Amino acid sequence: GSGSVTMRSVWLLFLTAPALEAASAFTRASAAVGTRPHAAHQRARIVAADFVPGETCTGEKVVVVGATGYIGKAVVRESVRRGYPTTAVVRDLERATSEPKFEGATVVKGDVTDTASLTKPGQPFEKGAVDVVVSCLASRSGTKKDSWDIDYQATLNCLEAAREAGARHFVLLSAYCVRSAELKHPYALQFQYAKKAFEDKLTAQEDVSYSIIRPTAFFKSVSGQLEVVNSGAPFVYFDLGGGTSATCNPISEPDLAAAIIDTIADPARKNSVWNLGGPDEGMSMVQQGEMIADILGKEKASLLGVPIGIFDVIVDGLQFFADLFKNEGLENAAEFGRIGRYYALEDMLTTDPSEKYGKTTLRQHYERIAEEGQEYDPYTTMFAKAQPGARKQEMSSSK
Repeated sequence: GSGSVTMRSVWLLFLTAPALEAASAFTRASAAVGTRPHAAHQRARIVAADFVPGETCTGEKVVVVGATGYIGKAVVRESVRRGYPTTAVVRDLERATSEPKFEGATVVKGDVTDTASLTKPGQPFEKGAVDVVVSCLASRSGTKKDSWDIDYQATLNCLEAAREAGARHFVLLSAYCVRSAELKHPYALQFQYAKKAFEDKLTAQEDVSYSIIRPTAFFKSVSGQLEVVNSGAPFVYFDLGGGTSATCNPISEPDLAAAIIDTIADPARKNSVWNLGGPDEGMSMVQQGEMIADILGKEKASLLGVPIGIFDVIVDGLQFFADLFKNEGLENAAEFGRIGRYYALEDMLTTDPSEKYGKTTLRQHYERIAEEGQEYDPYTTMFAKAQPGARKQEMSSSK
């Protein structure tokens, strides 16, 4: 209104040369006591307007925790490839130094369960040593204690260390299935509640900006049966009724790593949650079994549908005895059963184009591992044994 125009005119009268010089002097004095934004933070703002997926690098110092995990290794490699000065935090330094995916990164030993140790001089979260933290921490087992120790507390330790170190941005690798804890679904799991509790802590604080990435699934987590099918055994899936099964559009590890590193500079991902799947439209487990058979040159897909109700019997039985005997081992076994039931029931599927990333399709992945094999990881595959050249071995044995 006219009142605001008048006020602006009055302020302009005060902005004479002496006043401007005084303002300039105040700015210089403020910079001297540390209120000037960190140079790396300024670079992040400069490049944001020209962000290019898969390419942009702000030049900030990146620290990756959970670096020795399957996705963590891919994130370290992508961060280095992109041009970021990258530090990988590991538990076993001797073992990690021989990891080829860490080439070009600084590898340091750190204990994510001890916040104070992370911020000591010479440690990865020393004051001023980090601009961006990428957390790929995840519980190995999914049990209640492990989930709350790692997915919640250890990750929270890293957030607190990042805040104390003066970091600008915190990137969290979460999971698409956390939405079940968010919506309080009856089948929600302990690790989902633990991850959601940390997400709440991250979004509530204001010291650092954040990006939360919730991938549907990794290629490796759904490809463990290829070796089994190649040996002549059937592809096993859980039948939800009428031959139907859960649907998924997983994302390749390199594509997911690229998306994670993108969030460092992409203004659209600042202070946001990004549900993320691969470029496929989505495949049911039945369709995946048929595709594997086709890739391996099988005349017909051999599929074994296990009724989903078997999980209810197993879980309820284990939980009954866990409660009866107050036995933690049985409690953990019941949670494993709940995890299996959850993934058999729930679709891990994104349909919005903005929630799809990358170019590598699931078929391309299966074709590659049929020829080359895949690295064995007991935490992400059920049956994979790192036997390279599955298709080649089959063809040789058939001659």
